[in-house]
Amino acid sequence: MARQSETTRRVPLSRDRVLRAGVTLADEVGIESLSMRRLAQRLGVVPMALYKHVANKEELLDGMVDVVVGEVDPPVHGSNWKSAVRQRILSARETLLRHRWAYRVIESRSSPTPVVLAYMDSMIGMFRAGGFSVDLTHHVMHALGSRMLGFTRELFDDSPSPGSAPAAVPPEVAERYPHIAEMAMSRDHDRASTVGAGCDDRFEFEFALDLLLDGFDRLHRQGWTSSGH
Repeated sequence: MARQSETTRRVPLSRDRVLRAGVTLADEVGIESLSMRRLAQRLGVVPMALYKHVANKEELLDGMVDVVVGEVDPPVHGSNWKSAVRQRILSARETLLRHRWAYRVIESRSSPTPVVLAYMDSMIGMFRAGGFSVDLTHHVMHALGSRMLGFTRELFDDSPSPGSAPAAVPPEVAERYPHIAEMAMSRDHDRASTVGAGCDDRFEFEFALDLLLDGFDRLHRQGWTSSGH
């Protein structure tokens, strides 16, 4: 009876279960510590059992990216293109903040995964539905870059140590790079910052996003094309 009860409780292994377990494990231990063996242990199976559902670790990572991107809110219908795009991108950012390892895996992919391609296709569709030409939309997508998926590469990495106050800029550095020193010492700091380390990352992300969306709107209203540029 005990053996029968154990069999009843055991959840059959599937590709979806493997991928979601991989996401959960990466959230807990970090992507560097994720391995097929460790994932198999988490699922209570031998490592070879995983290979019936994912061919190798790269395929596992591809699938994990699809799980994460699949968590982004779908497009909001019935609203204007700018608010709809803004809401979708901020949802993507919140998703990546839940899975802090994911942006590095997305960047490491040699080609977009199916869910990422579908996400990009829907984003293009949102601009096209807003009346943007194919030409302008093409350049819009380039301008958004990875911000479309909720992350950016920051220029500076000045994150403070946990529990410490922002460090003063050494005098010799301030003398050589006065404008950097001025900016570093005058801005507000957010010790919990995750995207723009040392700054209010939510504000910085939304500030840049709104600048881009306002610029796209201006070009759209002007009937801008790339001809002659």
